[in-house]
Amino acid sequence: MVSTSLWGSPPASYRDLVILYEKQFNESVANGGYQPYVWPYRSFGVYAVILYLLLPPTSSRLVSYARYPIFGFNVYWAFKAIRECRSAAVSTAYGIGLLDGWAILWLAAVLLFDDGRKDFQRIEWAELVDEVDIDSKDKEVDEKDGYARKPHTDGEAVRQRHTNSGTTTTYPDISDSLSNSRSQDKPKFVWQSLPHNFLQRLDWVADLVSNFRLIGWTHQISAIPSPPRSVLQNLNHPRTATPPTVSSGTHRYPTTRALLRAKLTTVFLGYLGFDILKCIMMQDPYFWGLIESPPPAYLPLFITSSVAATKIYRLVLSLTGVYVSLETIMALAAPFFVGLVGPRYLGLRAAPWQYPDIYGSYGIVLRKGLAGWWGGWWHQTFRFAFEAPTRFFVSKFGWAERGTKAKMLGLVIAFGSSALLHASGSSTMWASTRPFKGPGLFFALQPVGIVVQMGLSQLMVRLGITDRLPGWVRQVGNFVVVHIWFYYTAPFFTDDVARGGIWLFEPVPISFWRGLGYGLKEEGWWQWNGKIIGWHTGKRWWQSGISF
Repeated sequence: MVSTSLWGSPPASYRDLVILYEKQFNESVANGGYQPYVWPYRSFGVYAVILYLLLPPTSSRLVSYARYPIFGFNVYWAFKAIRECRSAAVSTAYGIGLLDGWAILWLAAVLLFDDGRKDFQRIEWAELVDEVDIDSKDKEVDEKDGYARKPHTDGEAVRQRHTNSGTTTTYPDISDSLSNSRSQDKPKFVWQSLPHNFLQRLDWVADLVSNFRLIGWTHQISAIPSPPRSVLQNLNHPRTATPPTVSSGTHRYPTTRALLRAKLTTVFLGYLGFDILKCIMMQDPYFWGLIESPPPAYLPLFITSSVAATKIYRLVLSLTGVYVSLETIMALAAPFFVGLVGPRYLGLRAAPWQYPDIYGSYGIVLRKGLAGWWGGWWHQTFRFAFEAPTRFFVSKFGWAERGTKAKMLGLVIAFGSSALLHASGSSTMWASTRPFKGPGLFFALQPVGIVVQMGLSQLMVRLGITDRLPGWVRQVGNFVVVHIWFYYTAPFFTDDVARGGIWLFEPVPISFWRGLGYGLKEEGWWQWNGKIIGWHTGKRWWQSGISF
């Protein structure tokens, strides 16, 4: 890790700090220290897994057991990148550790705790699936999911999406998936197992490895709405679908128009919002990474004169920055895949119900406290990977899925995984960070807060206190407890990402606010300066590629 003390004195502006990091990084590469992240070389581990998943369907035990050494190679390759690669671009540097750490966790869920080639099926148009690829085995009903895992078995011989000559068949009208009644005796949709046709299999595998919430798959996470009732009815499911908005507040969209309107609005507001946040943050050297700096003098006296108020001010900006950046980035998927690429090329993967919100309603925090914060309101992108080990071990131990032991194990594994994931991102940042004493400790502490609050809540119920309190008082109590908890624990995370320089990254190419004069004197409308990507020539030909 590199310290800003090499500068000799505090930088005059955040742009001076960016220049310093670029200089240090380039010197390190020139001296044979760290290496830039080069694609596709540094992704060989993930590609090995994808190639394995692309093998034709088979009952061979050898192929099934091969997933273990393949996964081992992916782990080795991810750790190799984490150890060897850095970047002067703070977002890229954080992404090296985060994405390689995620490759380990996600592919462990798909390869180790489940057999990705045998255990997963997705919803697909019946007329596009070969009969041999229609899963005919009844699936166990998961009460936590919004729909049963039970495919229809009356599939007919159907035409392939791609013929042997390579021509592409036309997808049915995507609006058909929203029909409220069955128009035929046979199902419109089926559960598609690993396909025999290579091009169909390529599409299936690409969907599996990139669909982290497994929307439209047998293993879809429970925190988001199920597919629409019309889809599940046409699968002959014995269970009813969830409402469009589930208890966590996460919402799915009924039409393409509604989806695109919502997501484009999110992108527009997020763009403007992050532009404002960037202007505000860069006035405070804390967000450059100089976390011991006093607050900016222009702030009101009640903030600058109080350590607690200054801390709250910075925590609010940090939380807002994380929330806005994640929601805005995730919202880009729908306009691209649904609006630009469209169902002609993606089929059901461009259906509006495939893109529910990533955040729930904050109301669940008021109702359930810390458990509601992490289990409902905050994004659930990593949920399946975090839960997969618990499901595996609970099944092996023969524990009750909803028993106390299973819940405790689930909390420890989920937040332990999150701690390792975010510590991994912290470890690859160019500036000095504290991966395990920072984000690692923050996430490791969260089960403690959840268990303590739930225990106190249950005690209050047994004592009859809860029943005597108005609903709004209980909600205020949850609000206060949650935010006091984060007042003391969140700085482990927020100080570390600030120290690492995460807020130095430039989120927008054109800044309206800085163009109007609200930034540094030398700043104007255009913000993306310097080299974003380049070409790196390695010692071997396979080590050459695009560098970030």
